[in-house]
Amino acid sequence: MTEDIAVVRNSRARRTRLSFDPVSGQARLTLPPRASLAKALAWARAQEAWIAHQRERLPEARPFVPGATIPVDGQMLTIDWRADALRTPAVEGERLVLGGPVDSVPRRVELWLRRRALALLEQDTAFYAARAGVTVSGVAIGDARGRWGSCAHHGAIRYSWRLVLAPPEVRRATAAHEVAHRVHMNHAPAFHALVADLYGRDPAAERAWLRANGAALHWFGRSPD
Repeated sequence: MTEDIAVVRNSRARRTRLSFDPVSGQARLTLPPRASLAKALAWARAQEAWIAHQRERLPEARPFVPGATIPVDGQMLTIDWRADALRTPAVEGERLVLGGPVDSVPRRVELWLRRRALALLEQDTAFYAARAGVTVSGVAIGDARGRWGSCAHHGAIRYSWRLVLAPPEVRRATAAHEVAHRVHMNHAPAFHALVADLYGRDPAAERAWLRANGAALHWFGRSPD
């Protein structure tokens, strides 16, 4: 069991702490600098039932394979591989049709999703930047585990491409949040007021959706163990 636990020593930790990451599916044992590793691992072994329970609650892996369904900008699409279709995925009604080598379907579907995410987030960002009267030097996408978006001091904004799998209103609320950082590089009341003004209302429901469902978005494209 302990080989599945990541052990980390933290200079600021005051006590041993066991946590579980629903994104990676891994338990994490955090120790103060001088804590006994042997004692900490013995304590972690005693929490085996708790770790097993957390693993049982993990989101379902949703690989990008023929026949799988994926949410894209509010629409459920079924991955439809056809031997005679073009290699590049294309939306046909409620199906995402593509051909080419079947073993490269997962990679090409993810690349298509990344491109779609970037196009949508560029549109969202431009919309809210115009509302705020600010400039954004660039929009990029990545796959960070700990955040859905980030705004740099020089004006570039980076998002998680997995926002394309979330409801459109959640993606747009995230864009409004990051654009508001072009005015306030903090999370003070004035910042939240601006986010609500840009978005049209307080995006509390969208933030709650990400808290409840965000981890599951990271399991799309992942193969079952």
